[in-house]
Amino acid sequence: MELKNEQDILTLIREDDWMMYVLAAAKSLSLPDWWVCAGFIRSKIWDALHGYSERTPIMDIDVIYYDEANIDETEEKRLEQELTNRHPHEPWSVKNEARMHIVNDIPPYASAVDAISKFPETATALGVKLDEHDNLILAAPHGVEDILNLQVRPTEYFTQVKKRAMIYEDRLVKKNWTSNWNMVSIQHINLPLD
Repeated sequence: MELKNEQDILTLIREDDWMMYVLAAAKSLSLPDWWVCAGFIRSKIWDALHGYSERTPIMDIDVIYYDEANIDETEEKRLEQELTNRHPHEPWSVKNEARMHIVNDIPPYASAVDAISKFPETATALGVKLDEHDNLILAAPHGVEDILNLQVRPTEYFTQVKKRAMIYEDRLVKKNWTSNWNMVSIQHINLPLD
């Protein structure tokens, strides 16, 4: 399948009944500044570009949102359980990005899209959601060129500090994306940075 731009990505998602079902489930929580992100989108695009007829399994469905009014982790777990109760066969993961800077020991994010922009890889720094009229919206703070060109590169945020660069490099080993998608090319960070 040929994918050239954001519109092609949105069409790919729109034509996938399971993805639309997941997005409708996430929307039903009525969370502020919510997105389904990361591997949910990346894997679909890479599967399509590799011509796979079957979906590559994903570890989790990352639902993120941004709510400064309640940064208690128990609220995330409650929302995760709510999704699991409604849709028990999906691997839900719910995170409030207004809290995650504490976990990651970094400055606070300004929004969920700001958090997406600081994901480790440009090919993972993607989010999608349904607006109030059920139109699909794609957040791609680093563009879609890398994902469409099957390239894994670090976001700028992960090239600035050695600790983050090491996280990126560790993810490359753990994720081992080329074992599932052999056309993917990987860019490493030349350490040390500090």
